[in-house]
Amino acid sequence: MLRSKRPKATTDCDGNISLDTIAAIITPPGEGGIAAVRIAGMQSLSLLRKHFQPSSHDTHKPFLMRLGRFIDREGKTIDEVMAVYMPKGKSYTGQEQVEIFCHGGRMVVELILGELLTSGARVAEPGEFTRMAFLSGRIGLTQAEAVAEIISANTEMSHKVAREHLLGEYTSAINKIRSMIVSVLAEVEASIDFTEEQVKPENNELTDTIAEIRERIDNLVKTYRNGRLLKEGFKIAIAGRPNAGKSSFFNLLLRRQRALVTSTAGTTRDYLSEWIDLDGFPVNITDTAGLRTGGSFIEKAGHESARKVISSSNLVLWMIDLSSRDWKRNLSRDIKSLKKHYTVLVGNKIDIIEKIPSMPSHLTKWNVSHVSCKTSKGLKSLKKTLLEQIRQRMPDLTSGLVVTSARHQQKLKLSLSALRSAEEQIMQDESPEIIAFTLHEAVNAIDEITGRVYNEEILGEIFSKFCIGK
Repeated sequence: MLRSKRPKATTDCDGNISLDTIAAIITPPGEGGIAAVRIAGMQSLSLLRKHFQPSSHDTHKPFLMRLGRFIDREGKTIDEVMAVYMPKGKSYTGQEQVEIFCHGGRMVVELILGELLTSGARVAEPGEFTRMAFLSGRIGLTQAEAVAEIISANTEMSHKVAREHLLGEYTSAINKIRSMIVSVLAEVEASIDFTEEQVKPENNELTDTIAEIRERIDNLVKTYRNGRLLKEGFKIAIAGRPNAGKSSFFNLLLRRQRALVTSTAGTTRDYLSEWIDLDGFPVNITDTAGLRTGGSFIEKAGHESARKVISSSNLVLWMIDLSSRDWKRNLSRDIKSLKKHYTVLVGNKIDIIEKIPSMPSHLTKWNVSHVSCKTSKGLKSLKKTLLEQIRQRMPDLTSGLVVTSARHQQKLKLSLSALRSAEEQIMQDESPEIIAFTLHEAVNAIDEITGRVYNEEILGEIFSKFCIGK
């Protein structure tokens, strides 16, 4: 069931949202210089007063970082800490909030959290602080989702898109689309409410406006295919026959020995994947098992996994052992299975051959690079080729309006479908009640993106992907 108000929180007599007081460690686990605990909810300040003894006798002024001791229920000091209090309406969560900074040992921060839980707070669920910010109305749902994207951003490009979503430019564009639909809806509903005055909008004007809205939505939908590459990474599969140098090239791109390299054919039995930052683009490279006929049962299983990786990749680097006498004949066979994939042919081992050979005449239209995984010769040129392939598929980031969420794409498509139906209904001179109902469906789909309309299942799915502490 969809709701149009903020969720599942109780309200006091003034209609204010009342949420549980939650607490969590908000720094990564392990030892470090500093660790931090966040508290949010109605009891945050009272918990601070109970467990924090400031060095000075100042009152708990908002946003004033103060030095003091964190004490347990018996009054014993756990650690010397710093603490800051943020009042309701002026914190990250939109609720009363406290943050405590202690020494970065694993035990001390867990002791502090344990005391807070014993005193009435409960452990925050994954993403619950950001969920609280949404429920409090401090941020919209698209901005809440952008928080998770900021955290998981692997490169400058993915961070840039997440940042634009967080700052609200993307939300503004979505809200502009909503306003345009609502404007059309208002005209249609006016003809229902004022039938006696014969208030009826011109059909051509309505359809022209709807066509403009559809174009805006369609342009956004089209960005998703490439936008997901920024979120999930551009997938490159390194494939080829055994001993072509796939694992060596994998290690060369990573600049470390990640994959085992031996002269024995079929060393790689399963695939290895790693992230790299290629000139700001997030790239996921996968070293696959060498493909050949025959082999053991385990090697054949490796062949199957390699084919699956290849089929799901955005680009295939097909490694060729140029020192092999049969490389041309083998390549002519192998190329048949690569025609449906974006592929760059990589001739390897140029350091041990006298002259770089030319490709067979039927392969001259393919992208070809030559490298030596041993000496790194040709690597710079190959990276340039890879960047050209990636840039052709990556979105234009100048506007910041890129759809990276499958959920958003789905809702935009639903709105688009409803608008097409409304357009047809107008041209067929359907009753304004039917047209208005269809336009409401278009608005509701948009509202599910921004969080004006939502259900608990959607919120659960979104915030479950967050880390605890955010």
